[in-house]
Amino acid sequence: MYVPSHTVPQHGAHAPDAMPIKTETSMNAAKTLTRLLLAAALGAASLGAHAVTDAVTDPVTDAAASYPDKLVKIIVPYTPGGFNDTLGRIFARKLQEAWGQPVVVENKAGAGTIVGTEMAARAAPDGYTLLIQGFPFIVNSFLYDKLPYDTRKDLVPVVGGAQARNLLVVRQESPITSLQDLVARAKAAPGKLNYASSGNGTSNHVTMEYFKVATGTDLTQIPYKGSAPMVTDLLGGQVDVMFDNVPHVLPHVKAGKMRALAITSPKRSPLAPDVPTVAEQGYADFEVSVPYGLFAPAGTPPAIIAKINAELNKAMQSEDVRKIYADQGVEPLGGSPEDFKVFVEGEMAKWSKVIRQANIRAQ
Repeated sequence: MYVPSHTVPQHGAHAPDAMPIKTETSMNAAKTLTRLLLAAALGAASLGAHAVTDAVTDPVTDAAASYPDKLVKIIVPYTPGGFNDTLGRIFARKLQEAWGQPVVVENKAGAGTIVGTEMAARAAPDGYTLLIQGFPFIVNSFLYDKLPYDTRKDLVPVVGGAQARNLLVVRQESPITSLQDLVARAKAAPGKLNYASSGNGTSNHVTMEYFKVATGTDLTQIPYKGSAPMVTDLLGGQVDVMFDNVPHVLPHVKAGKMRALAITSPKRSPLAPDVPTVAEQGYADFEVSVPYGLFAPAGTPPAIIAKINAELNKAMQSEDVRKIYADQGVEPLGGSPEDFKVFVEGEMAKWSKVIRQANIRAQ
């Protein structure tokens, strides 16, 4: 039984056949000590578990931290030359300089960029295969009944690279002197005037179809295989008019071989300050951007995408890249992956309506 706490053996007293006396205080202290020891043991076990967990790092985080540790490939679904190829090589050079790992460009042209785009869409989502794409990425899903990849699901935006505008041009000797003159002549003789395009679904083709809808005119398309032959035929007088990217035709305008009637930017471009916009000539909502950017296979770790995005935003602010952009007649985009995603989705919404309204199909 418990002995009252004030009843303690006298000093020197002994009872050889008696058990030690347990007081209530000593028993409470023992229980408290037991609880403390148990808590300490559990705490140590928990700390040990955390230590083990911390030691086993997340493979995705670890991969992003060490990325890249081998060659990175940028697929350009175009033939060499042209700004898509130029942008791919700018990005490759800048990433290689930043990382000290080889970054190469592979040109995989064919089927309106579908061949190279499919290769990128089917690649491992590890950041070692990237894709340069532009206007076809936005419009192909509306031009073709079926693609071998899902534009929205199989590829994700990494960073916006640049955007170009289109110039509406005629040869210098043309009797067409202004946008209003072009519209008046086209309305007076529907289908008589023709225009050059670099093929169905290209930016210059879709832009002209957009222009026809906006102005209520009818011009006849003459498709070419690429920009160079249509420029040649415009200068030779075989075609009447065309839209084309600023980088392709501005040198001819500056050389006095072509006359620029309008530019598709929302305001006048510092590259061609004397050229009025389509919007300021009576078609307020008319604007066309030809974007270029970098994409990755869906499932690529966000940390890797963020790493690439940060380096390329830095690259686009560098003096040498800004000079190349100015010389090529393009404007930098940049921003976050989400910024580029919003931009691309907005362009898709716009062009899907134009393509349906103009009944444009790939051929």
